[in-house]
Amino acid sequence: MTDTFRTLAAAARAEPPKTKGSRFIGAAFPAATAAEALAHVETVRQQEHAARHHGWAYRLGPDAPAPRSSDDGEPSGSTGPPILREIEGRGLFHAVVVVTRYYGGTKLGVGGLARAYAEAAGLALDAARLRTVTIRVPVRLGFAFDDTAPAMRLLDRFDAEVADQTYSPDGTELVLRVRRSEADALKAAFVEATAGRGEVRDP
Repeated sequence: MTDTFRTLAAAARAEPPKTKGSRFIGAAFPAATAAEALAHVETVRQQEHAARHHGWAYRLGPDAPAPRSSDDGEPSGSTGPPILREIEGRGLFHAVVVVTRYYGGTKLGVGGLARAYAEAAGLALDAARLRTVTIRVPVRLGFAFDDTAPAMRLLDRFDAEVADQTYSPDGTELVLRVRRSEADALKAAFVEATAGRGEVRDP
């Protein structure tokens, strides 16, 4: 079970030298959702409205549905799949790349198109700053005031962040953001540390 993934920290753009007169412009963006990815595609389409083709591909989170791509009117398989391979080859998630083509008057063939679209996509991704995201899940714990010390010591043993903490006459409720692979172990350790008095509640 993966705990982390790499994604783009910010948008990036790159344009390689022309290929037989055609311009290929790559634009890469971080995208949290499919809707956000497609919104970036439309933004590029509007900005580069004089171009006929805007091939694209996106890949969301490690647990998300399969990635998507589009040849946008170019020969089948010549555009979207090569762009997607550049994203996947770098192990990136939550990323979308749009490559705009301005036709230069000479046909490139499927192989030539695939190489040119991949080159522009790869350069845009290489130009982007990357960041690593840790996948965390919520864990909600309830315990009496007398169990505060053993409960809080769990924070030193596990990679957990305090998201919320509330108090009532019955004790404390603590909401943690825990590294996904450690969530079950933390819950078991909490029950043991409080001798079964503490409660693991629904997030």
